[in-house]
Amino acid sequence: MKQQSSPFSPTQLRQLVLQQQGLLKPQQGQGAVARVVRQLGYVQVDSINVVERAHHHVLFNRVRRYQPDLLQQAVAQQQLFEYWAHAAAFLPMEDFRFSLQRKLPLRAGETHWFNPEQELMQQILTTIAEQGALPGRFFTESGSNQGGWWNWQPAKQALEQLFMQGHLSVLRQGNFQKLYELTERLYPQCIGLREPSAAEFASYLIERTLQSQAVATAGQICYLRKNCKTQVQQQLLSAVQEGRLCSFAKDGQVYFYSPQLALTDKVPDKVWLLSPFDNLVIQRERLRQLFGFDYQMEVYVPAAKRKVGYYSLPVLYRDRFVGQVDVKAERKEGLLLLQHLQLEPGTRLTEGFRQALLKALKQYADFNQCQRIELRQAAAEVRDWLATGLAAIG
Repeated sequence: MKQQSSPFSPTQLRQLVLQQQGLLKPQQGQGAVARVVRQLGYVQVDSINVVERAHHHVLFNRVRRYQPDLLQQAVAQQQLFEYWAHAAAFLPMEDFRFSLQRKLPLRAGETHWFNPEQELMQQILTTIAEQGALPGRFFTESGSNQGGWWNWQPAKQALEQLFMQGHLSVLRQGNFQKLYELTERLYPQCIGLREPSAAEFASYLIERTLQSQAVATAGQICYLRKNCKTQVQQQLLSAVQEGRLCSFAKDGQVYFYSPQLALTDKVPDKVWLLSPFDNLVIQRERLRQLFGFDYQMEVYVPAAKRKVGYYSLPVLYRDRFVGQVDVKAERKEGLLLLQHLQLEPGTRLTEGFRQALLKALKQYADFNQCQRIELRQAAAEVRDWLATGLAAIG
């Protein structure tokens, strides 16, 4: 099939992606959190807490006056549930059936990361059935875990396998600790749901991805998903032939999109500080292709080799990524540290950009319960450009 060139200019393409990502028109009011998660398809869970955790940060950028307890309320009201997308995530409750695509093969013998003791798994299920929801520490052996993530204690391995199989589901306490409960007791309405066929699961991935990302390749639709690319490719081609989807070629890649896709929201004169786990930036190669932004989260990079810093946030101004800022919240001191602000070469230090960046920094500091902001490292001209505004904040 001969591919047409993109019907969208590079600027239009970036703006469409931002629109579908829910950044141009934040949600507000009752149910806003659930609506955002439905639009995005998932919000990734992460435990790093040098600043407010990633799942809250993603929602902060898309929900007006967001507070972390709004997410807890949405989960408590069973608008959302926690499971696995391409990684651990909060997902819309109406998508629960599609989690069976991963759970049922694991129940049939596939392993996740571990091969835990079956007898121990049964003991855990029996204990929770008798006593109700319990934290993981109830089951773990005494003593420190010296091996880190990949050397979990047997009970932790068993709990994780039971969660991935779907026998257990997770609730979160205010301190981010997990409570494990029987899925049949927590979500009785979801027991007995039919597992999606391979075709249904492929359709689900296509619909959710194009809804949230505007345009996508088959590889992007299947990002970190197993055994789905052939079915997804077949459905994409059929949909184009039947006129239900459109496609175009860009830089050697074939992108697909809905014929109803249209730009409806204006791009404001605004700066967004995005989480490293934000849905917009999580696929780094896609980010390079569509936005020309080369970004690497350096949490897992040895300190001596980091170019920006441990937890650097991508800085988006209007529809272009203009830099990164490594951040840390010293909560007891009420201080947000900008440990390293690095702007992209050629970024113009205009007054409009300065005011937008200062506003974003102030809002992000408030979000992290910080009253002051301190810039530790930046190019001299950037430091001078921001100095007066930062002084006024803190």
